[in-house]
Amino acid sequence: MFWKIKSGISGFGLVILGVLTFGGEEACGQEPPHREQILVHGHQASGMNAAYLHDEATLGPLGTRSLLETPFSIMTVPHDAIVNQQARNANDLAQYLPSVQLEMRGDPNTSRPQSRGFEADVIANSRLDGLNMVITTPYAAEQFDSLQVLNGLSGALYGPQNPAGTFDYVLNRPTDQPRERVVFGVDSQAPLESLDASGRVGKSKWFGYRVTMLNQSGTTYTPDAHLRRGLISGAFDLNLDARTQIQIDASQYSYAQRGYAGGFSYATGIALPQAPDLSRRGYGQDFAGYNASTTTVLAKIVHRFSDDWSMTLGGLYQDAWRNVFSVTNTLTDSAGRYRTSIAAATTANDFRVWSNLAYLNGHFHTGPFSHQVLLGSNGYSMGTFNPTKGQSAVLGTARIGEPVVFQGTQPYFSGSYQSASIVSQSLLAGDTITLSRHWSVMGTLAWSWLDTTSGNTLGVTTARYHVGPAFTPMTSLIYRANERTSLYATWGRAIQAGPIAPASSVNANEVLSPLQSEEYEVGIKYRPVPELMLSAAGFRMTRGFAFTDPSTGLYREAGEQRNYGVEGQIAGRLNKALSVFGGVTWLDAQTGATGSVLTSHKQVVGVAPVQVSLLLDYHSVWMRGAAVNASIHGVSQRAADVENRNFAAGFTTLDLGARYGFHLYHVPVVLRFGVSNVTDERYWASVYPSSINGAANAMNSAVAGMPRTYHATTEIEF
Repeated sequence: MFWKIKSGISGFGLVILGVLTFGGEEACGQEPPHREQILVHGHQASGMNAAYLHDEATLGPLGTRSLLETPFSIMTVPHDAIVNQQARNANDLAQYLPSVQLEMRGDPNTSRPQSRGFEADVIANSRLDGLNMVITTPYAAEQFDSLQVLNGLSGALYGPQNPAGTFDYVLNRPTDQPRERVVFGVDSQAPLESLDASGRVGKSKWFGYRVTMLNQSGTTYTPDAHLRRGLISGAFDLNLDARTQIQIDASQYSYAQRGYAGGFSYATGIALPQAPDLSRRGYGQDFAGYNASTTTVLAKIVHRFSDDWSMTLGGLYQDAWRNVFSVTNTLTDSAGRYRTSIAAATTANDFRVWSNLAYLNGHFHTGPFSHQVLLGSNGYSMGTFNPTKGQSAVLGTARIGEPVVFQGTQPYFSGSYQSASIVSQSLLAGDTITLSRHWSVMGTLAWSWLDTTSGNTLGVTTARYHVGPAFTPMTSLIYRANERTSLYATWGRAIQAGPIAPASSVNANEVLSPLQSEEYEVGIKYRPVPELMLSAAGFRMTRGFAFTDPSTGLYREAGEQRNYGVEGQIAGRLNKALSVFGGVTWLDAQTGATGSVLTSHKQVVGVAPVQVSLLLDYHSVWMRGAAVNASIHGVSQRAADVENRNFAAGFTTLDLGARYGFHLYHVPVVLRFGVSNVTDERYWASVYPSSINGAANAMNSAVAGMPRTYHATTEIEF
């Protein structure tokens, strides 16, 4: 009798297959009396598989569904991409999505996102595990498992929101097996260390935990640019029984930076010059910067009544505080001369949010038809608080290409008042009816209530509006050609909170009725192999907006932004050695009438007609554990002002990275190294106007892209 051992080692995965045979009988050609197989799975480090395909989508009240059965354009930035690309903030997660643009405001790590050329709201378009959260505050990428973006309208699922889609950030959850992940690294000259510990304990492993801690502090892309980040977060699962689970999440993230380059503002008519080299000192000042502290608590109860019926209840509280005292470089001419000023911003410095959801999902049959139904509600309330006073100063003048380091001190703000509040709540109902093996119909409806209030520094309410119920429908037709291909057509409407009439209008401080948006979309999804998804969609979307009628002085909804375009997406594995994620979007974004002949029917500022984002990851089949990756991001020329008199040049950036994994005394270790903007491209990363509605007196802002930077980490998983 003897043993045959077959073994294979792949990266950090170890599989040992032991086959027990009896040599004498086998040698005589007789069948062995029995054969025993033992399969042992070893530990594998995060990201080593480069699994870039999420074949399911989580759609709030609709629950989790296969992408092939989802009549929307959806992309999910997976966890493997987050760790392999060494993402540090929410902006890093969005750069791989071809239909997403970022408006950087006050800080390069903090942005207001756009989808398909429409600007997102502060809270209505962003969600944390399905619950509304503030998007204009920093977040650490280390606490997220993935980012899912639904492009297009989704008001019939999520209530009133801008037509910029839904950005759902998914938190890390406890793992079934115990894991402790320690990371040491450096971004340029800013060292970092983090710990991610996870597992389940107790009888039947009823209690799951995941704790993440992060610390980073140091110099980044110039000697004056200093960054500090600190995170502590916990995710806990309590399995009360086989059908009921309570999920509790809590986090506190503190963020501060000093000396980061300020944005450039300019009036229409001033040409936007070539973007500056931000590695040079002087575009920011070491006494200017940004502080933020974001505290979030989230809880859910998930109960399954049976295999066909389930209920989810959830709530979130968030306090997002920020202190902005950054510099602004105001261009004074087309030769690149600018005036540098600093101010303690008196815009919103504190957002306090309560959000909620309650969903009932079921599955049943009526004759030959199958139904997936939903009943539910979701919504939020948000209070916005502003300082009453803020210091400011003009520091001096300079010129692009010849920046100046000024002397000065940090300005401060004082006082506080509630400048606005908004309450939004929606009732939802929907049904997906499977008519046959090939055809199905989806319909969802929302009845929404909106309450908005504005106030001044004296505590006096200046405007108030209540509306409801406002009805928003959406319907889709889905055709499953076969197991690998689906086609769909979707139509929907949505609303968003109405604006407040400016003081210069005859109806000053009047809150207008909710603005309406509409979408038509057709698409196809194709899965040639299990690990690859291809999709394409064509769309036409509109949103209404208001302006002051020049003939009557009345502020009213009279304009319409119209965007149409085509997007193609790819995610997954082309072969055993090459993973891919990204796509390309062609977009025509136009404003309609704006009340001014100078700005009517023009390209939307900052929206590129063509955008390409593509991540390629080659993991060697001949050198186990070794991999290289390249990320390409290309943006075409964009309008730089509301009159389209000037344009921001297009650009292409290239990021390169490598990783190597091995075992050190049976402990998985991963070494990662990456270079962002390898060619040191100088470009305008973000361009946007002060008014997205084409106001003739709008100022414009431009934020330059980061220079070449380096990232290196050592990851150890126990």
